[in-house]
Amino acid sequence: MNKLNFLLLFLLLLLITFITNAQVYSPDDVAVCRNKFELAYKMELSGRPINEIVEQVGLSFIGTDYQAHTLEATDMESLIVNLKVLDCYTFVEATVALARCIKNNDTSFNAFLKEIENLRYRNGIIKGYSSRLHYFSDWIYEMQRRGIGVDVTEEIGGIPYNKKINFMSTHTKSYKQLAGNKKLTDSIAVIENEISLREYFYIPQNMIEQIEDKIKSGDIIGITTNIPGLDISHTGIALKGKDGRIYLLHAPDVGKKVEISKLPLAEYIGSHSKQTGVMVLRIN
Repeated sequence: MNKLNFLLLFLLLLLITFITNAQVYSPDDVAVCRNKFELAYKMELSGRPINEIVEQVGLSFIGTDYQAHTLEATDMESLIVNLKVLDCYTFVEATVALARCIKNNDTSFNAFLKEIENLRYRNGIIKGYSSRLHYFSDWIYEMQRRGIGVDVTEEIGGIPYNKKINFMSTHTKSYKQLAGNKKLTDSIAVIENEISLREYFYIPQNMIEQIEDKIKSGDIIGITTNIPGLDISHTGIALKGKDGRIYLLHAPDVGKKVEISKLPLAEYIGSHSKQTGVMVLRIN
């Protein structure tokens, strides 16, 4: 191989590495991140239990605008960060990532980026679209498997949640990356089958009020659904109100901003015909 060909190959490898590990964010996102870390320093959050840090960071996002599909901004899977607008998942993800950085006393933006990748992808490594934890029950499973959190659903009174998961592979037109891409769809179907074979638990809506004293502020809530093929349709953070009831701190597509649910969690879920109960993850 001559020097020119070697140089071209080297540049190609660099380009592939850059594309594969592309990071997408803006100066505004860096500023939001730094503001959250400055707030944590002023509130002396780092010495507090992690669930309290999650709670306080989540509360600091109240009023942030809702926007769906921010992680689909690029054709190739990239590490996308958008803290200016959030959906229900990116709100939970950003809050947990910031809280873990604060607890670990590593509050650089680079540490935050690493934590986002750690939370968003299987084994904490971005390896294309299928490595992203698209299903929230899969996210819960992965967080527990890697010691980031504990699925306490069964412990606090959950019952088996048995469901065939196949929503993405059977609704490929809803996902631009899957539309017309059989190979990628097949890889997603393999993951869906693995999820379907796992043992999960959930707290049915009519049992939530009975066990809500076992849910802590700062716990991560995944709301199960009766939509065929889908495990969880909404996510948020548990928040104990002054009345002692548990509410949901979340980014709803109805209110269009991060907010605290007006109704306690049990009644909130009861008011939505497609929501059936909750899974609960406690961050370590």
